Amino acid sequence: MVDTLLDDVGGLLRETADQVVLPLFRKLDDADVAEKAPGEIVTVADRRAEEMISATLRRLRPGSVVVGEEAVADDPGLLRHLRGSGDVWLVDPVDGTSNFAAGRRPFALMVSLLTDGEPAAAWVLDPLADTLASARTGEGAWLNGQPVRTTRSAPPVGELRGAAMTRFLPPASRATVDAGAARFGELLPGQHCAGREYLDVLLGDQQFVLFWRTLPWDHGPGTLLVGAAGGVARRFDGTDYHPADEGHGLLVAANEEIWTEVRDALLTP
Repeated sequence: MVDTLLDDVGGLLRETADQVVLPLFRKLDDADVAEKAPGEIVTVADRRAEEMISATLRRLRPGSVVVGEEAVADDPGLLRHLRGSGDVWLVDPVDGTSNFAAGRRPFALMVSLLTDGEPAAAWVLDPLADTLASARTGEGAWLNGQPVRTTRSAPPVGELRGAAMTRFLPPASRATVDAGAARFGELLPGQHCAGREYLDVLLGDQQFVLFWRTLPWDHGPGTLLVGAAGGVARRFDGTDYHPADEGHGLLVAANEEIWTEVRDALLTP
C-alpha cells in the first residue's frame, strides 16, 4: 500500500485554511477574539481550525492522540503524551494568531507527528503565500511537492541574514544578542510567526533564526522540517531539541557551519 500521509495531511491543512481560516481573515468581530492567558489571545478561527484538523487526524491514524495548542490551554495534562507510545499529533491551528487577529500576514497552519515519542513527520502551510512544506524523518523535505534542501554554503557572518526574537530573552542574553547584531549582514526582529521563519530558512530567504520560547506546537513541526532538509536546530548549549522539553532557547540554522558561526557571533559574550 502506498503511504499517502504527507499528501493527506497537507490536503487537510489546505482544506482547513480554505474553509475555516481564510474566510475569517480580516472579518473577525470583537466577540471572536479572547484572551486565554495574559498577553495570549485566541480567535474563533484557532478553535474551529483545531477542531477540524484534530477530527481528521484521528481518522487518519485510529487510536492516535492529538495535542493541540487550544486543547492544551484547557487541559495542560495533554502534554504528557509527547513522550508516550503510539502516534501523537502536535497541532498549531493558526500560528501567528496576533498577526491573524490584527489582519496582518504572515500566519501558518502547522502539524507534526511523533511516533513512540520521536518526531516522524511535519507540515507547515502559509496559506496566503500558498506555500506548503512537509517532511518525514530520514526521507527528506518537500516544498509544494518538490524536494528541498537548505543551503550547504556558509557565508561569512557579515553576509548572513537571519532573525532573533529578543522580546522574551533574559536581560543578559538580550544584551549579548544586541551587541552581536552589528556583525551580521542583516538581523531581523522576527515576524511573530514561527512557521514563516522556518519556511524562510528552507527557502533560503534567511539562514538562521533564534527563539527564546519553545512551545511544542510552535517548534515541533519546523525543527523537523529544517532538520530533514539538512539544517540544524539546537538549544543554545548545543543539545538537541525535543518538543517535550521544557527548556528555553533555540537556534535554528541552514547547516552546521552557519549554526556555529551564529552561536559564536550572537550568543557568546
